[in-house]
Amino acid sequence: MAEKNEKKQKPKKPKKPKHPFNWLSMLLFATMFQLISMMPVIFLSEEINIEVVGVFGGFILTEWLYFVCARWFAKQRATELEIIAFTLSGIGLVTVASVYPNYALKQFIAILIGLAAFIVLLAIMRNVEVISALRIPVAVAAVGLLCVNLVMAETINGALNWISLGSFSIQPSELVKVAFIFVGAATLEKLQSTHSLTRYLIFSLGCVGALFLMRDFGTALIFFATFLVIAFMRSGDIKTIGLISVAAVLGAGLIIYFKPYVASRFEAYRHVWEYANDGGFQQTRVLSYSASGGFFGLGIGEGRLRHIFASTTDLIFGVICEEWGLVVGFCVILCFAFVAVYALRLARHARSTVYSIAAVASAALLLVQLSLNVFGITDLLPLTGVTLPFISRGGTSMICSWALFAFIKSADIKTYPILEKQMEDK
Repeated sequence: MAEKNEKKQKPKKPKKPKHPFNWLSMLLFATMFQLISMMPVIFLSEEINIEVVGVFGGFILTEWLYFVCARWFAKQRATELEIIAFTLSGIGLVTVASVYPNYALKQFIAILIGLAAFIVLLAIMRNVEVISALRIPVAVAAVGLLCVNLVMAETINGALNWISLGSFSIQPSELVKVAFIFVGAATLEKLQSTHSLTRYLIFSLGCVGALFLMRDFGTALIFFATFLVIAFMRSGDIKTIGLISVAAVLGAGLIIYFKPYVASRFEAYRHVWEYANDGGFQQTRVLSYSASGGFFGLGIGEGRLRHIFASTTDLIFGVICEEWGLVVGFCVILCFAFVAVYALRLARHARSTVYSIAAVASAALLLVQLSLNVFGITDLLPLTGVTLPFISRGGTSMICSWALFAFIKSADIKTYPILEKQMEDK
């Protein structure tokens, strides 16, 4: 009888390990950090700026609404990326509002649009067939956007990469970053088609070439580095990557030879103190003022770097180090390092190579952009004028940053509870 009972008993399914990430505790911690950092900005002047208070309140309300909906309605079990995105966006919003209170609302609207883009892109990335179908239209739209940029954009700070639309302006190259990775990830599914690979190579060269014509060399370098990551993940051939890199260096050498003004933009590199009041003005101030902040900063609104040109765009990391402290600056870098490791781990278990390439390429793009910004303003690399993702002032930069996080999150099957359940049932 005992043997029969044992046969009738169904084997119990192993319990799922609890997710170690406590989202509510982290959200409460992030909110407290945001509230503490927002207080000095609210009381920075004698009269309280009601618009800034409303923007800060709207940001925190949006943050909590998103997590409530994501956890209890969408059944999301992994929200680490969103915590990081909101934390970094909050740092940027506070810094921008402390320097330009009138710009706070625009920055908040950019965050809302970025969040919407994040959600929409997650829905699109759910189905590999949809991704493949959209590959060519997205590529055509990206090329068209760059062509429009070349025709309509105005030269600002030596680069031709901004299109003015009334009181707003957009930077098409930021949006094309998203398209570049989307097309590359979708093309990965067509590895056996030489024609498909050739078209993607032409698309990549077209994007980088257009950026050179715009004189946006920092973004061109970001695109090229991302292309190398995609190419390596496709072929795994170090020799091929080496040949591409050598060809790129030779191409850059020819450009400098025939266009000497390009080299003149980097003449202060590693000699900023010799050009302290000229080409190295910004970097010398960043090096001096950010160091004066020490570990815990001078206090929000108390720094001197905020009065230097591009303090909330190219130099914003220096402002954070000076006013928030080196500890916070280091934590910002650690956030991006965590995202890179997180993307690599997801890529190893992704349900399709589309998600692997999208996640790793996005993380690589963000890391390269972070490096160009941080090392550029500290004179470890040439100053290229790229923004700090999520933090720098700028609408299209914010939208791009959120969209790139969508690529990383889509590689996690837990993002799609229904699909996860179907895979478990199989």
